[in-house]
Amino acid sequence: MRIFLSALLCFPLLFFSQTTAKVVGISDGDTITVLLDGNVQKKLRLAEVDCPENRQPFGKNAKKFTSDQVFAKQIRFIETNKDRYGRSVAKIYYDNGKYLSAEIIKAGYGWWYYSYSKNADLGKMQETAKNKKLGLWQDKKAVSPWDFRKEQRENAKKKRLQKQLLEHQAQKEKEQGFGNNKTV
Repeated sequence: MRIFLSALLCFPLLFFSQTTAKVVGISDGDTITVLLDGNVQKKLRLAEVDCPENRQPFGKNAKKFTSDQVFAKQIRFIETNKDRYGRSVAKIYYDNGKYLSAEIIKAGYGWWYYSYSKNADLGKMQETAKNKKLGLWQDKKAVSPWDFRKEQRENAKKKRLQKQLLEHQAQKEKEQGFGNNKTV
C-alpha cells in the first residue's frame, strides 16, 4: 500500500517533469529551439501566448524581445501539449523563475492565447499592457495573430481559385480556337 501511494504521488512529477536546456534558436516571438543533452535540438512553442507573425507589425519586435530574454541562456521547460504541427507546447522558465509567456504579454509583444489557457492573470497582464500602450498595443488597429493567419489562408485560397479560373478560361479559349480553324 505504501509503495502504491508513493507511486501515485510521484506520477504527477513524472508527467510534468521539468527539463533543462540551452536556447539555441528563436524562430519568432513564441517559438524557440533548445539544445538538450546529447546535442539534440527540440523546437518549443510557448504555451499560453500568441505573438505577431514575423510578417505582421511588431512580429520582429516580438522575436527580438524573446531573443533578448532567453537566447543562449539555460532555461527550464515543462511540456504541456503538442500543437497541430507536432511541436511541443511548453511553459518556459528562465532567470530564476520568470515565466517567458507572462513576460512577453506584460511587455506588450503577445496576446494571451485564451483559447488554450486557463490563466486569467495573463489576461489581466494583457489589459495592463494595452492600457499602457506597450509594444504592439501602440497600434490602435492591432490584429491578433490568429486573425492574421485566417486572413492569409483566405487570401491564399482566393488566389488559388482565381488561378484555377484563369487556367480554365484559357483552356476553354484554346479549345474554341482549335474548333474554328479551317484548313483550305
